[in-house]
Amino acid sequence: MTAWLDKQFWGGSGDPELIGTYRFDDTGGEVGFEGFILKREDKILHLPMTYRAAPLEGADDYLIVKMDHPVLGDRWAYDAMADPVGIHMLNQALAGEIQQADFHFYNQDGQYQGTEDSDISIYIRGELPEAWGTVSVHHVLDHLDLDGGELRRLVGRWEDASATLFELTPTQAAPTDTQPIISE
Repeated sequence: MTAWLDKQFWGGSGDPELIGTYRFDDTGGEVGFEGFILKREDKILHLPMTYRAAPLEGADDYLIVKMDHPVLGDRWAYDAMADPVGIHMLNQALAGEIQQADFHFYNQDGQYQGTEDSDISIYIRGELPEAWGTVSVHHVLDHLDLDGGELRRLVGRWEDASATLFELTPTQAAPTDTQPIISE
């Protein structure tokens, strides 16, 4: 993760310290989504990632790491904002169609050990727009404020802070009529 952060203009420098994580489950069961809140030097960073069992075609530039999961085997982790399934899950979460998932734990032999609540709680704030829009991510959680007005957003809350992690920017409707330019 550090090598990926080093390449991002917003990623800061130094060793990242984990504050907490949250996740969403893909209703199709193929892609995992996990968000990390990290402290790096004086910055609080947010890194949403998706996990896949095979490489995502055309997304080499967004590959964060290839790893070997002790239970699931090889996994490719991508920037969630470049993964169509990740964006779909965020749209579902913003619409209130899916909720934050629990963490499930397995031992080295693949035996289920139980669940644990996330250390980051996700809440929906703001109104659903009439016209859907574009999901944007907040990578740097500078001010840790929740000022989003009426925008639909996903807010993360942890030990001693809260911040907007994602927001939905409504699509602007095209004008229905035009005014002629009158010259005298």
